[in-house]
Amino acid sequence: MSGVNNTQQDVDIDLAQLFRAVWRRRLRVIVITLAGACLAFVLAKVVSPEYRSETRILIEQRAPAFATTTTGNDAGSAPLLDELNIASQVQILQSADLIKQVITNLKLPEHPEFAAANKGSALSDIFVMLHLKRGALDKAPEERMLDAFTSRLQVYQINSSRVIGISFTSRDPDLAASVPNAMAQVYLSMQSGAKLDSNSEATRWLEPEINSLREKVSEAEKKVADYRSANGLLQTSQNGNFATQQLGDISGQLAQVRGDKANAEARAQAVRNALASGRSTDTLADVAGSQAIQRLKATESNLESQISDLSTTLMDGHPRLRSLRAQLVDIRQQINRETQRILASIENEAKVAQLREQQLLAQSNTLKADSARAGEDEVGLNALEREAAAERQLLETYLARYREAASRVDKNSSPADARVVSKAVEPVDPYFPKVGPIVVVSALATFILTAIVIMLAELFSGRALRPVGRDEKASPEMPARPQSDIQTAPALAMVKRADVPASMLSVPADETLAQEMAAAVDPELKPKQAAQEAEDEEDFSIQSVADYLIVNGSRLAIAISPNGDSGSTATVMLARTIADAGSRIVLVDMTGTGCPSRLMAEHDELSGVTDLLCGEAAFADTIHPDRLSDAHLVPQGMSDLGRAMRGADRLSLILDALGSAYDIVLVECGAADVSGVARLTRSKDTEIILSMPVPDEGQFIAAMAEFQKAGYEHIILMSGWREELDPDTRRDAA
Repeated sequence: MSGVNNTQQDVDIDLAQLFRAVWRRRLRVIVITLAGACLAFVLAKVVSPEYRSETRILIEQRAPAFATTTTGNDAGSAPLLDELNIASQVQILQSADLIKQVITNLKLPEHPEFAAANKGSALSDIFVMLHLKRGALDKAPEERMLDAFTSRLQVYQINSSRVIGISFTSRDPDLAASVPNAMAQVYLSMQSGAKLDSNSEATRWLEPEINSLREKVSEAEKKVADYRSANGLLQTSQNGNFATQQLGDISGQLAQVRGDKANAEARAQAVRNALASGRSTDTLADVAGSQAIQRLKATESNLESQISDLSTTLMDGHPRLRSLRAQLVDIRQQINRETQRILASIENEAKVAQLREQQLLAQSNTLKADSARAGEDEVGLNALEREAAAERQLLETYLARYREAASRVDKNSSPADARVVSKAVEPVDPYFPKVGPIVVVSALATFILTAIVIMLAELFSGRALRPVGRDEKASPEMPARPQSDIQTAPALAMVKRADVPASMLSVPADETLAQEMAAAVDPELKPKQAAQEAEDEEDFSIQSVADYLIVNGSRLAIAISPNGDSGSTATVMLARTIADAGSRIVLVDMTGTGCPSRLMAEHDELSGVTDLLCGEAAFADTIHPDRLSDAHLVPQGMSDLGRAMRGADRLSLILDALGSAYDIVLVECGAADVSGVARLTRSKDTEIILSMPVPDEGQFIAAMAEFQKAGYEHIILMSGWREELDPDTRRDAA
């Protein structure tokens, strides 16, 4: 093999060779770099220096000090200091009218720099000859000055502020500082002049309007007075007339008279009741307050006292006692007669109040009619008053505006809405060229370009390329590897599938080739391989099925348990075995008995598949951890199974969602048939596991034939747990 020469061998770039080539020519690189730096230094010194200076203007609302009381009135007309307003002020500073005024004030056409700019340069002449640029002489002198000025001018807004910067570049440092300051002064004058013009226009327009409004207000007020006198609407208060006020007074008197009448009737009734029942009238205010009653009561009390004193010493028939008793009876009769007179007086008061009430009612009715007529007349009066008030308010507004505008006619009374916060000063250091940075950048660029040229030369010459690939110069005399170093490739655990095509039962090609190579070196390995193949061929254990699903990367496996809960228990062991191997697996309990849920769930009341299909639980709430492993479980659920099966069409979507989150989705269907499995998935490549801890050949063949007839080819038989052999048995088997 050593004599074979591969002319199409791949090559790679030798980076070390490239850097070595640059290092070998380091003196040349240094000389070229220094030459480039010196050339840049000379050119920077030859170029005429340019200077730049800057003025900054702050845009803000400004008003004269004496106008502080009217600031609130002008708030609506003040310019908004937003981004658009600042951008507008930037455009005003770049306007042709402002630039022309600055050019005129500074007499820039007479400046040598602008005179030389109008003549053009050699490069400009070349562009003009190629019709790529318009000739300078083809433009008007004013246009040439504007172009030369704007090419050196820069107006911009400072980020996140209301400050505008004005910078100007010139070969004359004095001119570089004068132009920005002159532009700022012209700008402020224009802003202030705009305010003065606005105030002057306002006063000119307001004068005739105010005269006209004065006449209108006078006419409107005269109409109000004439209408009021013609209809007898004498105004007695701000919102009333004479008839309304009289009606209010009569209403107040009427209420008072009615109160007096009711009081008198109540007092008279109280006296009547006391006289009719024979009760004492001493508690009545009208009776007790009478002076005659008080005298009679005093006399009665004196007589009763004398009778009481004499009764102790004289007999009842004594003349003195009979005289005193007769006097007492007479006094009491006088008290009754006086009480009757008081009652008659009170009744007279009630009658007088009633008569007064009738008179006031008559007057009230008359005033109501007058007030109604006055209300109708006030409709027209209110219209005239509103018109007069509107004219008067407009006149007052115009007068205030006129006085304010007239007070701001002077140029110092209307400051511009901007002020200079930083004036341009004459620069000392040139803006361009910066000798130091230019020399450094030129030297670095020269060094990089020189190194790139050297590296490209090495690449094109082929010295920086090296071949890559396998080394085929192994000598025939190379000693062979010891037999002890030759090992077979690790074999995958295969699961036998009865009556499945032979290609599905064969050992993988790489494993077979490894076994053949090992047997060719060591003939004693051949019986061991045969024993191992026999052992693998008969291995239907849970461990083998788990290894198969993990190695083949199966995403969905459906377990069928024809024997009932014993097969479901084996499926639970399969899920735990896969989880112990480090794969993420979820077991979905689709059995009727709920055996996997009982074996894996923490308790029985967990939401699961039926709750998800009935819409009574969220997707994330139906996934629960296994209590003995890292596997996850979607239990049977607590909802009605019949109602849940009406939404069985969504099972495929649920399994797809689980497949995106887990490595393997294992569905335990119990003793299901082909039609039940077909509702879970439309794919025929799904792994079908027949979980039969005690395999029944006839039952297995029937189930496999049924699934093969439906198009399912990946059918796996899974028996119980594989018992591990002891070391002696392993040696015998080997």
